[in-house]
Amino acid sequence: MKEKIIRLLEEKKLGELREELQRINPADLAILLEDLDEKERLLVYRLLPKELAADTFSFMDSDMQEGLINGFTDRELREVLDQTFVDDTVDMIEEMPANVISRILRSADAETREAINQILNYPKDSAGSIMTIEYVKLSRYLSVADAISRIRRVGMDKETIYTCYVTEYRKLIGLVTVKDLLLAEDDQLVGDIMETNVIMVHTHDDKEDVAKQMSKYDFMAMPVVDDENRLVGIVTFDDAIDVLQDETTEDFSKLAAVAPNEDSYFKTSVLKHARSRIGWLLVLMLSATVSGAVLSYYEAAFQAVPLLVSFIPMLMGIGGNCGSQTSTLVIRGLALDEIHIRDFFRIIWKEFRIALIVSLALAVVNGLRIQLTYHDLTISLVVAFSMIGIVILGKLVGGMLPIIAKSLKLDPALMATPLITTILDTCSILIYFGIATHMLSLA
Repeated sequence: MKEKIIRLLEEKKLGELREELQRINPADLAILLEDLDEKERLLVYRLLPKELAADTFSFMDSDMQEGLINGFTDRELREVLDQTFVDDTVDMIEEMPANVISRILRSADAETREAINQILNYPKDSAGSIMTIEYVKLSRYLSVADAISRIRRVGMDKETIYTCYVTEYRKLIGLVTVKDLLLAEDDQLVGDIMETNVIMVHTHDDKEDVAKQMSKYDFMAMPVVDDENRLVGIVTFDDAIDVLQDETTEDFSKLAAVAPNEDSYFKTSVLKHARSRIGWLLVLMLSATVSGAVLSYYEAAFQAVPLLVSFIPMLMGIGGNCGSQTSTLVIRGLALDEIHIRDFFRIIWKEFRIALIVSLALAVVNGLRIQLTYHDLTISLVVAFSMIGIVILGKLVGGMLPIIAKSLKLDPALMATPLITTILDTCSILIYFGIATHMLSLA
C-alpha cells in the first residue's frame, strides 16, 4: 500500500491517490505521512476529506502537526480545529512553540478558546488536564424517546455517546448507557432507568489514579466533577491508555537508572541522552567505590587463599539478580495497587521463604560443582553458606526498598536494578569474606 501511494504521488495521479487514501485507517495514514517530506505531506493531506484529515491529524506526532500547521491557510487550520476534540487540541498545544499556539488560538472559535484555557489551567498531572468537555448531558425528566432524539442531534460533536450523564443544576446525579435507552420503553423516563451509584473523580485527582480506576472498573469514560459535584468533563479510555503508557515509559526509564524523557529516542539529542544518564551513573560509580574499599580491607584473606577471588563475580552477580527479581515484582505490584505499604511484613515473610528454597538449591548445586572441580570441602562450604546468606539478603532488600520508597512518598521505581545491585555488591563481599575469614581462620 505504501509503495502504491508513493508511486501515485510521483506520477501525479491525484484522483486515484485520493481514492486510495480514503481506504486507509487514520492511524496508518499518520504513519505513512511520516515517510514523506513536508511538501509532499501537505499535498497528500489536502487530498483527504475533512473528517479523515482531522482524524489523521490527531494521530500525528507534534513535529508533523507543527509542520502542517505552518503550511496551512487560516481556513484550513479552522477546519482542522472544528473537527478536532478539545482535549486533543489541548494535547497538541502543549507540545507547540508559542507562535504556533497563538495561531491556533486565533483560529479557534470563542467557545473552543474558553474550553482550551479552562483545561490548560488545571495542573499538568490532574484529571482536569486530560478530560474533554464534549459529552452528552441528559435530564432525568426526559423520556427515552426524547433522550435518543437528543443524542442523534448533538452526538456528532461529542467524543463518546455510549455513556450519557444525567445532571440537575449541573450536578451529576446519574448515568445511562445507550444500551439502556435502546432496551427501554419509549415512554419511560431517563430518571427511572439511570444508574445513581456513580463512580466519579475530581478535577485535581492524579491522572494516573484516574486511569487505574478506569482499568479497574472497565470504564470507557470516567466523569470528572469539581468541588461542588458539578460535572465539568469526562476522561475517555484513549486518554487513559496514553497516561498509563507514559507512566510505564517513565518507570522503565527509572528502572534503568535513566532520567525520564518525554521525547522519543530519535528525537532526543545526543547531549540530552547523555545528561539523562550520566547523573545516575556518577552516583552508582561513586557508590561502587565502597565495594572496592571492602575488597581492600580483605586483601590479606585472598592473598592467603587466592582461590577465593574467583568466586567474587558470581556471588556479587547472584545477589544483584535476586534483588532485581524481587524489586521488579514489588514495583509492578505497587504500580498496579496489588501491593500496599501495609503489606511490608507479609512481603518480607514471603520473600524470606522463597529465598530459603532458592538459596538452598543454588548452594547445593554450586557446592557440588566446586567440590568436583577443586576437591576442597572447606571452600565449597564457604561458597555455599555465602550463597545462602547473599540470596536471602538480596530477596529481602529487593522487597523492602521499593515499599520504603513508597512510604517516603518517593517513586518506588527509583529503587530499581542498578541501585539495588550496587548496594548488594558491597553486602555480598562483606558476607562472603566474613564467612571465609571465620571458616578458614584468616582473621
